[in-house]
Amino acid sequence: MAPATERRCAVIGAGIAGLAVAVRLAHAGWRVTVFERGPMVGGKMGEMRLNGHRFDMGPTVLTVPHHIDALFTLCGEDPRAHWNYRQLDPGFHYRFEDGTVVRTWADPDALADEFAARTGTSRERMLTFLARSREKLEITGRVFLERSLHVPRNYFDRPTLSGLLRLGRIEPLTSMARSNSALLHAPKAVAILNQFASYNGANPYQAPATLNLISYYELALGSYHAEGGMYSVARALEALARRQGVEFRFGTLVERILVRDGRACGVQADGTAERFDAVVSNADVLRTWRMLLKDQRAPRTSLRQPRSGSVVLFHWGMGRSFPELGVHNMFMSQDARREYDSIFRDRTVHDDPSVYVHISSKMNPQDAPAGHENWFVMVSAPNNSGQDWDGLVERTRERVLAKLSRMLGTELAPAIACARVTDPRGIEALTDSPQGAIYGNSVDGRFASLLRHPNFTRRIDNLFFCGGSVHPGASIPLCLYSARITADLVRERYRA
Repeated sequence: MAPATERRCAVIGAGIAGLAVAVRLAHAGWRVTVFERGPMVGGKMGEMRLNGHRFDMGPTVLTVPHHIDALFTLCGEDPRAHWNYRQLDPGFHYRFEDGTVVRTWADPDALADEFAARTGTSRERMLTFLARSREKLEITGRVFLERSLHVPRNYFDRPTLSGLLRLGRIEPLTSMARSNSALLHAPKAVAILNQFASYNGANPYQAPATLNLISYYELALGSYHAEGGMYSVARALEALARRQGVEFRFGTLVERILVRDGRACGVQADGTAERFDAVVSNADVLRTWRMLLKDQRAPRTSLRQPRSGSVVLFHWGMGRSFPELGVHNMFMSQDARREYDSIFRDRTVHDDPSVYVHISSKMNPQDAPAGHENWFVMVSAPNNSGQDWDGLVERTRERVLAKLSRMLGTELAPAIACARVTDPRGIEALTDSPQGAIYGNSVDGRFASLLRHPNFTRRIDNLFFCGGSVHPGASIPLCLYSARITADLVRERYRA
C-alpha cells in the first residue's frame, strides 16, 4: 500500500464541510483536490454584492467559533491571525405585534430574567429549559454528533453506553412544541424556542424535542459575529487549505464518480477522467446518487425520506438606518401553528410569516454605503414541488413589507434602494440542493435524524460523504462535525 503522502483524494464541493475535510486530510499528508462548479468557495455560505451593499447569502448566525479555530490550531496556526469574531449581547431581538421585544442575553440568569419579564414564563422554568437542552447536547454529543452512527465499534465504550442508557432524556418521542409548551406555560416563550426548528428546515410540531439542543448552542454558548461577515470564514478556510497544499479547481463540474470493481477510483470532471484513491462528496447526497452515481444501486432508506423545508430570501439595500434594530431580528407570526401548517401541509408561505432580518452592517459598516444598511430578509417556505413561485414570492414580498412597516411604524418600501430575491428554485440552481431543500432530508418525525445518510457507503469502497445532507446534519457546527468524522473514516480506511 502506498504511503499517505502519495495518496490522492478528490473532494466534490467547496462548502464549509468540503473545506474542513480538505484541510484535515491535507494536514494528514494527503494530496487533496477540491472540485467546485462555482467560481468561489463557501457553497451555501456565499456572498453577494449589490450597488455597494455586501450580503451573506447563507448562514448568518455564528455559534461555537472554537470549532473553526480548531482547524487552524490543528495546522499549528494562530486563528486570530486569519479570522476574528465578537460576541453579540444581546444576540437576537424577537418582536411581537403587541410591541413586546424579547432579547437573548449571553448570561443565562439575565436571559431567564428577560423571558420571565417579557413572556410570562418563570425564570426557573427557563433555567430548567437550558439545563435540559444542555443535557440533550451532552448525551447526543458523544453518541451521535461527534462520531459515525454506522460503525459498530463506536457503541462499545463507556461514554457511549452511558449515553444510550439515558436516551429517554433527549425526548425523542415528544415534539419540540409539546415539550416546550408543557414546560414553559407561556405562548411567547414557546414561539421563540420553537423557532430553532427552522435552523433545520423542520416543523416544531413534528420534529422531536431532541432538537431543543440546537437552542443551547446559541442561548447558552453564545451568539457571535464574524468580522467581515460570514463569508470571511469561508475565505479564511480556503487560504488555510491552500497553505496545506490543497488544490482548488473552480468552474469545474464533476459529472461522474468513477467506480470499478465496487470501489470509487476517481472522478470525471468536464469530460476528463482522473484517478484518486478516495472520493469525498460534499454535494447534496441525493444529487450525488442520482447524478454522479447514476449507474450504481442507491440505498433506499435515506434517499426516500421527505426533503426539508426551504426559504425565500430578500436582499434589500436600505437607503436609511434603523437604530432600533439589532444584528439579528425576528418579527414573530401571530399564529405560529398556522404558519407551520401552511409550510408543511399546504406547501405555501403563510400570510403572516415570521420574518428574520439580519443586518451585518451594524457590526461591519463597510457592508453598506454610509447611511445605508444591508438587510438579509428571510421567511420559511416549503421546498419546490411546482408551486407558482413568481406569484407566491410577490405576494410574500407585499406581506413582509406590510408586516415590517406596521411593526416598525414606518413605510419601508420607499427606503429600499436596491433589491434581489431568491426562492427555492434559485436555491436549487445555486446550491445543487434538490427541490431547494437547503437542509437536506427532513428531520421531522421521531427518528428521522437517525436515518440521515452515513458518511460512507458499504456499497462502494473508498467513497465518503460530508456536509449538511448527511450525518449528523445541517448547520455550521454539524457540518464541521461531519467533516471530522469523514476525514477520520478516510484515514482509517488506509491505515496500515
